[in-house]
Amino acid sequence: MVRCKMYIDPRVTRKSNLSRNSVEVVVHLTPQTHTYLYRQKHMYTAVMAAAAASYELTNLGFGFRPVPTFIPSKTCFTRNLLRKHQIYRSVSCSLVNKQQQQQSVDQVSFSKDENSLIEALIGIQGRGRSASPLQLQEVDRAVQLLEASESISDPTSSSLIEGRWQLMFTTRPGTASPIQRTFVGVDFFNVFQEVYLQTEDQRVSNIVKFSDAIGELKVEAAASVKDGKRILFRFDKAAFSFKFLPFKVPYPVPFKLLGDEAKGWLDTTYLSKSGNLRISKGNKGTTFVLQKTSEPRQRLLSAISTDTKVRKEIEDFLAMNQKEAKGEQQLLEGEWSMIWSSQMETDSWIENAANGLMGTQIVKGNGGLKFLVDIVLGLKFSMTGTYSKSGTDLYEVIMDDAAILAGPYGLPVEIDSKFNLELLYADNKLRITKGYKNTIFVHIRVEGANKK
Repeated sequence: MVRCKMYIDPRVTRKSNLSRNSVEVVVHLTPQTHTYLYRQKHMYTAVMAAAAASYELTNLGFGFRPVPTFIPSKTCFTRNLLRKHQIYRSVSCSLVNKQQQQQSVDQVSFSKDENSLIEALIGIQGRGRSASPLQLQEVDRAVQLLEASESISDPTSSSLIEGRWQLMFTTRPGTASPIQRTFVGVDFFNVFQEVYLQTEDQRVSNIVKFSDAIGELKVEAAASVKDGKRILFRFDKAAFSFKFLPFKVPYPVPFKLLGDEAKGWLDTTYLSKSGNLRISKGNKGTTFVLQKTSEPRQRLLSAISTDTKVRKEIEDFLAMNQKEAKGEQQLLEGEWSMIWSSQMETDSWIENAANGLMGTQIVKGNGGLKFLVDIVLGLKFSMTGTYSKSGTDLYEVIMDDAAILAGPYGLPVEIDSKFNLELLYADNKLRITKGYKNTIFVHIRVEGANKK
């Protein structure tokens, strides 16, 4: 049984004189459905994603706040079961629907300035929630540059604004609730916006897709065009569509009782001539970056963050870049964080760290290499060694010095690891390598690391 408790905004309670401030939605699952959900890696978080959905929608001018609670069965995930899953860390990215994902790279068209914005977004987690000040500055500069450039002059009148857009990045007002700030950084579900203005029933809808297996939340609004840039809207209905249920579950918010708080507006400050990229600003001061089509690296990073056909995306990505490769690639210095590995973790964290299956890598220009892993309570595991070029895109790696660090103190650990590293792809933001036991690794550069 899954029980979600949705808390209605206190402002609604006051206006409507509601005697209760919560609504419970109880779903009874068949044994087969329960078993299927149990096997899903993100079972718990996917259910909790209902809360996260409200944050993305709130920034478009709406203020309801669901707070779900999940009551699992007696059987629960064990630590050993979790170890069986491939390791990865969610990375912010953008992907479009299945039909758009199948578009060839040649069909994805971005200008030089648009590519600058996409480059700034690569590696930012939580659709902007975890962005550093430097990353925010880079995105802001790219946004301002596009807003000042030539684009579709009257976007609300253009057919290019029609359709489904995926939210890639958003800024957030400092007044966001703690609950919203807690859940908004979840990357393994996708947030979309559908815009349909060239119909009799003009509508803007916000959609949070939990996964293909679980379903989505859709919040709809009646829309109207004020001028060439501004869309006015009023939310009027919402529902969960779960794949395991033959009916929709209403979102428990009385829109009519919200009055003006269910209203909002959205300005489109940039719409690309290709119809692939849009920048919008809402009535709460939020900036949104949305895309219809994705750049290859975004496609790969999204597959990793949602744990969906990662190997295939890597193979497709490498095949595409082999055709476009010019010259030999270099192992770029800087700090790199591992976000995905084809090798499962073992029971020994020392073995995992020694073979690069967790933590970060610090590549130095003098041939030095360092693996750094946060253990617990301020303890770190540090391992140093060297790398030397042994062939085209090939490096020999020797890691022979290690210690457990606690502040300025260190406990030496005897270790000796030697393996070959093949560089499959590298740029200033993303790196794909083949290392220990032919394991495929995907790393992203940590913000602030040297770029050469």
